[in-house]
Amino acid sequence: MCGYFWFNIHKPYPMKRLLFIVCATVAVTTLQSQDYKSELSNARKAFTAFQLDNAANKAKLGDAVAAIAKAVTFEEANLTPDAWLKSGEIHAEVATQIVTTRQLGIGKVEDLPQVATPELTALEHYRKAMDLQVKPGDKKKTIKAMGILQNPLSNLGVFAYDEQKYDIAFKDFSSVLVIHDLLKSVGEPSSLDAEADYLNQKYISGLAAINAGNDAEAEKYFNELAAKNYDKPAIYESLYNLKARQSSPEEAYPILEKARKQFPEDLSLLFAEINHYLKLQRMDELIARLEKAIQMEPNNVSLYSVMGNVYDNLHQKETKEGGDLVKAEGFFGKSLEYFNKAIELDAKNVEALYSIGALYYNRAALTSQKMNALSEDYSKEGLKKFNDLKAEVFRQFDESLPYFKKAEALNPNDVNTLIALKEIFAKKDQLDLSMEFKKRLETVQGGGKNEKSYFPQN
Repeated sequence: MCGYFWFNIHKPYPMKRLLFIVCATVAVTTLQSQDYKSELSNARKAFTAFQLDNAANKAKLGDAVAAIAKAVTFEEANLTPDAWLKSGEIHAEVATQIVTTRQLGIGKVEDLPQVATPELTALEHYRKAMDLQVKPGDKKKTIKAMGILQNPLSNLGVFAYDEQKYDIAFKDFSSVLVIHDLLKSVGEPSSLDAEADYLNQKYISGLAAINAGNDAEAEKYFNELAAKNYDKPAIYESLYNLKARQSSPEEAYPILEKARKQFPEDLSLLFAEINHYLKLQRMDELIARLEKAIQMEPNNVSLYSVMGNVYDNLHQKETKEGGDLVKAEGFFGKSLEYFNKAIELDAKNVEALYSIGALYYNRAALTSQKMNALSEDYSKEGLKKFNDLKAEVFRQFDESLPYFKKAEALNPNDVNTLIALKEIFAKKDQLDLSMEFKKRLETVQGGGKNEKSYFPQN
């Protein structure tokens, strides 16, 4: 009895404090519950008003977005699916309104609730609602509601892709596929029920992924399409590029080779093959592919410039290695022919103009090496050869000069052109001009720009 009596006398205060804390917690929880219900009710009322008359109650959509954004922050939102379902519905409507406004040009997107990627928020919130739902029938209803998102997701994905927001475009496009799989799991129709539409959705998802730098997803979609022999050459070019980065161009080439046989007239694959042989410096194959490309695109200036560079490289290699000089001269002539064709198509093509200048300049440099080899030969014959070669060097520099001048007139900030002009004028003892181009070169290399060219455009 004494122990029991002592316990009752000495324990009342802690028990009372505990009771107060419990009561306070219940009171706070009750207030939060009321706030949650109030915000959810506000969202429902505002959204219903908007649905009854979109034009007259346009502002109500914004009110609905604001109210539901508050409702989902309460703990009660994670006990039942109600708030998440309503949020999915409201955000899906915002996405639909954006698409309608942009497509029809009626009204302004700025007048709609400013929500980032409402289509993705809608999908996310519908899925949260599903996580809280127990009955299969309820889940099916939510999946069916998600089906409405396929159209805005597709359209907003196109808008994002056109604006080069490739990461968002990929999420939009791939979400259409996610919804398709969910719809099919409960026997509901999908916008991708036709196989052509389904495969095309994978295709554009892969394109968005590779442009977003998401190589793993791009490879996944493109491999699935390749297994179906899908007739879009871009998927095989992408798979080649991905494989080449992962291993080597040689290991990746069978993908490209197979695609070239499947699509022999596709230019993008032909250009990919040209770039492949450029990397490997396989000149015979490269020239054959370039000739084919020129046949297919005879007005493509870049092809002539690339071909000119190929023959220039062959010319330099043959000359430096002391090979067949007749053959080397033939390469020089072919290089000049292709660069001139590029200028014929585009008189202001700086790359081709510079390249012809460089062609003569490099020839002069090779001649200079021969001349320097005779610098210590003071015999009468040696001096004559030296002077003859010196005259030849200056003649070759003079042949290159007009092309460098034209290139500089068109682009006064090209580093290679400025270097060439500085060097040529120094070798010709025109030191004032050499210093002028030295200053201009330093301006560009220092991060600045020459406001105008030194030489006037013709």
